[in-house]
Amino acid sequence: MSELIFTAPQTPTLAVAGDARRFPVRRIFCVGRNYAEHVREMGTSPETTPPAFFTKPADAVVDADPSLEAAIPYPPATRNFHYEVELVVALGAGGADVPAAHAAELIFGGAVGLDLTRRDLQQAAKAQQGPWDMAKGFDLSAPCGALVPLTPAARLDEGRIFLAVNGALKQDGDLSQMIWPVAGVLAELSKLVKLQPGDLVFTGTPAGVGPLVRGDRVTAEVEGFGALALRIA
Repeated sequence: MSELIFTAPQTPTLAVAGDARRFPVRRIFCVGRNYAEHVREMGTSPETTPPAFFTKPADAVVDADPSLEAAIPYPPATRNFHYEVELVVALGAGGADVPAAHAAELIFGGAVGLDLTRRDLQQAAKAQQGPWDMAKGFDLSAPCGALVPLTPAARLDEGRIFLAVNGALKQDGDLSQMIWPVAGVLAELSKLVKLQPGDLVFTGTPAGVGPLVRGDRVTAEVEGFGALALRIA
């Protein structure tokens, strides 16, 4: 093997509930417009078209287990910084053109995550028909709780998903409200890229997204898949 110019960056990892081992993160995919009420609050009409995907860099992930009291800085270049709570599925296996009926076989576990968004940059990108990269894929934009390994009893398509800011409930939905359920999301994504172990998929957010300011404390939970907590430094 050739000598490297500088030391290779470490692979980002996430905690696994009840396991001393950690989950290595390879890529982060996100689904836009997957809850009808959120689509409406963003000013468009929900449609049963294929889900819209975008990405975040793997090192955007933040370990936000409630026991850690994680803190992230208010990001630069924005005056409209938003939370979006999501179910995150972590893949332990991969494949291309995976049928929806077999998509759950790829999943190692799930967690609650935040798709943090510089909303003003996103709105400007939409107006110019440009990419969302700097609105969605900035540093520390993907906080995530500890992964809960998938069990046969786990429910991926129903269960409460909610978020509070400073103790006030802001988002309160159910996984059953997804336009595209988890299996459908993975099947559609696998038509575009070959999924791999270590991939994270953020599956969309319910209605109620809104701004964060410095000093805010955020808590979130997905039924059956744990909680997260952080503050905006």
